[in-house]
Amino acid sequence: MSRSKNKVASHRRRKKILKEAKGYWGARSKVYTVAKNHVEKGYVHAFRDRKLKKRTYRQIWIVRINAAARLNGTTYSRLINALSVKGININRKILASLATENPSVFTDLVKFSIN
Repeated sequence: MSRSKNKVASHRRRKKILKEAKGYWGARSKVYTVAKNHVEKGYVHAFRDRKLKKRTYRQIWIVRINAAARLNGTTYSRLINALSVKGININRKILASLATENPSVFTDLVKFSIN
């Protein structure tokens, strides 16, 4: 009995990996065994960095809110506490956009929450 190799499926599998490796340098985009390793490593980085992106954005928002709060004579932690005590539920993304795009509205919000 002859040996079955399933050429069509294996060729498609290799072609898919090499397509994913397009733009990689040297053998990373040309040689299947090398490309496979680097594509898999790329998937690992992509998975991890989708999580890190959320953390990074939150850090940026907090820095922006803190800078704007200090311009208004308070700190980030005092501002967030005052907002929660007053029952104002605005998330950090919206607060950061207010701080950068509408400083006067942010100032009014700070004065309302602190007083």
